[in-house]
Amino acid sequence: MNFDRKAVWSIARGWLVAILVATFAAASAPVRAASFQPLEIVTKNGVQVFSVEMATTEEEKQTGLMYRKELADGKGMLFDFNPEQEISMWMKNTYVSLDMIFIRADGRILRIAENTEPLSTKIISSRGPARAVLEVVAGTAQKYGIRPGDRVGHPLFGSK
Repeated sequence: MNFDRKAVWSIARGWLVAILVATFAAASAPVRAASFQPLEIVTKNGVQVFSVEMATTEEEKQTGLMYRKELADGKGMLFDFNPEQEISMWMKNTYVSLDMIFIRADGRILRIAENTEPLSTKIISSRGPARAVLEVVAGTAQKYGIRPGDRVGHPLFGSK
């Protein structure tokens, strides 16, 4: 059998480069939370229903909504920081302005940081003990009349 070693090496090298590029692209892609779940917020204006991604692992919580260019109305990400604690967030590498809704362990909204600044490293604090943070597109709290004291319905808080 007669074959050209240079040609074989060239093909093998091409495949190796393709495999390395694909591996690097997959490794550097933003982490997406694994599951979507319904979440309800009971306001004076009625019940607002959201479809939320769960951020429960350290990697999911660290990445959050970073690198995403859009977030649809009615969608969000729920970060579980059990046990209840002072929570600090930021907008590093986050291109979409958000409303951050800090929720106590009993499911009551503690605080809302509205219209956060994209790409900012400024610390956004819960300003008290909270169990979770719900991130939704900026303007959501105002649009639906969501206020501190409103109740969040989700299994994380022993409801829904």
